[in-house]
Amino acid sequence: MLQILRVIGFGALLLGAASSAHAKPDKKLIDTAVIEQVKSWLSAPVVGITLDSQNQRYEEIGQADILKLDKQWRAERNDNQQPLIASTLNNPLSIYLTQIQAISGGLFTEIFVVNKKGLNAGQSSITSDYWQGDEAKFQKTYDVGPKAVFIDEPELHEATQTWRAQLNLTLVNAKGKSIGAATVEINLTELDRRRTTKR
Repeated sequence: MLQILRVIGFGALLLGAASSAHAKPDKKLIDTAVIEQVKSWLSAPVVGITLDSQNQRYEEIGQADILKLDKQWRAERNDNQQPLIASTLNNPLSIYLTQIQAISGGLFTEIFVVNKKGLNAGQSSITSDYWQGDEAKFQKTYDVGPKAVFIDEPELHEATQTWRAQLNLTLVNAKGKSIGAATVEINLTELDRRRTTKR
């Protein structure tokens, strides 16, 4: 609960994103303060506990089985039966991340955490795939080291006409060992609006 309250305190709870797109915001809006705030709620015990469990469960999994799980996830997205998706979306970590996203008031538009194999461990909404290990969000964070942070280029979200960028970072345990990675999609249009409102 303390982690969620910190999210409320970040920039205040201002609901709704800007209604129209403006010039492409600089991804430097995701500065040290934003990164540290994200790290603070990602330090919640539920994150580490879930990743420890997931890393043990998939310790010996091979690439063929990883691809099989990814294929199953993609198929379930268009099926009424979704055992893999349901088990992930209903776990405590996913519930926590969903609360963080909801309480951010439109600042965070997607959050997901993956284990050391790049497999989804928790998420605020259904991702397009289950395995992130072949993507820059994992290769430029977990594969680089425990202190790695990678901010992707902003993209325009056509449906809402808002600019968004993904903040990606390696997750570590109390000993500083890498245990997974997180991706937080940030609504730059909303972040810029909040910064402007404060001036």
